[in-house]
Amino acid sequence: MAAIDLARQLKEKFGELLSEPQEFRSEITMRVGDPERIEEVCLFAKQSLGFDYLTDITSIDNYGDDPRFTLVYHLYGYGHLCPLRLKTDVSEAKSELPSVTKVWRTADWHEREIYDMMGIRFAGHGDLRRILMWDGYPYFPLRKEFPLAGRPSDLPEVAFTSAAPMAGGPFVTIAGGKDTISREPRVRIPDADSLGMNARVQRRQDIKQSHGRAHGPGPVEPK
Repeated sequence: MAAIDLARQLKEKFGELLSEPQEFRSEITMRVGDPERIEEVCLFAKQSLGFDYLTDITSIDNYGDDPRFTLVYHLYGYGHLCPLRLKTDVSEAKSELPSVTKVWRTADWHEREIYDMMGIRFAGHGDLRRILMWDGYPYFPLRKEFPLAGRPSDLPEVAFTSAAPMAGGPFVTIAGGKDTISREPRVRIPDADSLGMNARVQRRQDIKQSHGRAHGPGPVEPK
């Protein structure tokens, strides 16, 4: 049975609660209109349609829009080898929806990470606490208003953070530029912080000093 057939069965069960299945590049996506019923939909998908594996749960910050958050559930069935994607929206004022840990135990850490990074709560989760940041950390680092360099924080005798220098890394972007390559370089060198210099990974003295040899777009050169 194909994923689209399983999605149609899900639609037949829940009617107007679900959107019509949307297919893109052989992947099926459906929207759940009421986030409070996500657990019910997931339970039926597992028990009646064979989606016995929760691959992941991801979250999207639609900053400036309402509802602000979108939760995306990636389902898979080992029996029929079909994937299915479910999406549901949650407002910033609510910032909560039911946990699906009673449906798939693997949801435990997925939901904890979303809570930690985005501040979305999962009602019914048995151990909803931070998984990457420490207890008491006052921010949610993957929300779009959180600055790329971070924010200073201080928790006496436990941990502290300070704003990080924008020194490099694959996630440091440069404003402007004619294309994605120039805006999002794979290596950013502070002493040569220009679009032209950062368009490609090139042989530079600091890379040679760090790695002993230059790694560029061509063959590796001997030291």
